Amino acid sequence: MTPKVTAIPATRPITSGATRQATATRRVAAYARVSTASEEQATSYQAQVDYYTGLIHSRKDWQLAGIYTDEGITGTSTKYRAGFKRMIADALDGQIDLIVTKSVSRFARNTVDSLTTVRQLKEAGVEIFFEKENIWTLDSKGELLITIMSSLAQEESRSISENVRWGMRKRFADGQVFMPYPHFLGYDKGADGRPQINREEAKLVRRIYRLFLSGYTPGRIATTLTEEGVPVPDPRGKKWHSATIKSILGNEKYKGDALLQKTYISDFLTKKQVRNEGEVAQYYVSGSHEAIIDPQTWDLTQYELVRRKGQRTSYPFTMKLECSVCGAFYGSKLWHSNDKYRANIWQCNSKYKRTHPSPMPHPSSREIEEAFQKALATYLGRHGEIVAGIENALDKVMDTAKLEDEQSELAVKIEGLQAMMTKEIETNAHDLQDQADYQKRFMLLEEQFQQETARFDQISTEISGRQGKLAAMRHYLKTLDELSGKPVVEFSERIWHVLTDHAIVYPDGRIEFLFKDGTRINQYLE
Repeated sequence: MTPKVTAIPATRPITSGATRQATATRRVAAYARVSTASEEQATSYQAQVDYYTGLIHSRKDWQLAGIYTDEGITGTSTKYRAGFKRMIADALDGQIDLIVTKSVSRFARNTVDSLTTVRQLKEAGVEIFFEKENIWTLDSKGELLITIMSSLAQEESRSISENVRWGMRKRFADGQVFMPYPHFLGYDKGADGRPQINREEAKLVRRIYRLFLSGYTPGRIATTLTEEGVPVPDPRGKKWHSATIKSILGNEKYKGDALLQKTYISDFLTKKQVRNEGEVAQYYVSGSHEAIIDPQTWDLTQYELVRRKGQRTSYPFTMKLECSVCGAFYGSKLWHSNDKYRANIWQCNSKYKRTHPSPMPHPSSREIEEAFQKALATYLGRHGEIVAGIENALDKVMDTAKLEDEQSELAVKIEGLQAMMTKEIETNAHDLQDQADYQKRFMLLEEQFQQETARFDQISTEISGRQGKLAAMRHYLKTLDELSGKPVVEFSERIWHVLTDHAIVYPDGRIEFLFKDGTRINQYLE
């Protein structure tokens, strides 16, 4: 049987952009954007707004539905363009029939964003007119042209991004230092474009380092500054945070150096910044600008940051008072909190977990302080002998000259291996060769590269450790010189943290103080 076909005529006419604008009054919106907030771009921005306002009013078949704008916003993504997002929402809500904009690149430089938005609006019956390219998106050829033009705009954006990235890396390689000055404590941008010390802010930076080396934790420093009402570096912040203090303590720019390209933009479309873990080159510039913190204090601070990692509380005796019976640390406890015998005492944290002699000493902070003062007086009485011993040890143990020579040799080897591996990859991509041989050569190079890199990291850690210990002992000697010939009448947290490693509490009421040079002095609690 021959099939019978019956045609059902269309009941809704097909309309193009030209047809629609000729037959009905349309609610028209304009979109204007510039990608930077510079003065020249601001002029262009205002010119766009004025032009589209006049254009829409000049046509009788167009009714102004609004001028939507974004100033100083990049076009590679629509994520942060508030004006653009508001316009699309209004269009989808039925408030706009036509959107007029200068060009595809003004609308979006991301092909995916551009096409997604165009199709979304097309389904809602909203048309876009791109003046420069003369594209009406409801025409049959509109989407093809949009795809082509958006791709070209995206490639233009990629090219610009690569040029900017190249320029930044060239500045990094030349040792040019950039700081986010409005939020960077201690420095302003000088007349020559280089960092210049802000004298008042530098006082605060030095105080933060001084408090840390006196035994304060970053959290305690943050709390202290907040309570004192000290303004935070970021004007938007209301209080200091531990992370802010750690950032200040660990930033090499305060000693006059600069590690450049700590982060990089992984995708030019999303502009997402990621931490540089070796994906792109970094540059370390020594002596790039005037230092706020001297090198010895800086090295000591880095050593202390590593040594104190994980320490959260800020009592002077926390994690420095040890039980001789079980080896656990003593902790602060509150006794008789609701009566006249209320007192803060220190007792073994494992008192109820392990068997201890009864009674075990549970000294108050004041009793520990008094015992330390007596031990310190005995210790300082041997000042000359102690200093001579430390100086002798420093000369023998802390020398890093040989390690630094090996480190330099390894750096050259690693750079050479990287070049050889790159050459092997490029050759394999362009020349026909036996893949088994290529893999064998490349794997040998890669294995050697990993070995040399591991040794380089090991030496770098050893050098940093020795430099930290050297700075700590130099600080130790400096503190001893300050105390020489002067009676210490009051307990000082700074002296306690600088001079002592820890103390051990014995069942007989004795505390043994271990000083950082290895000296041990016993003192009985009273």
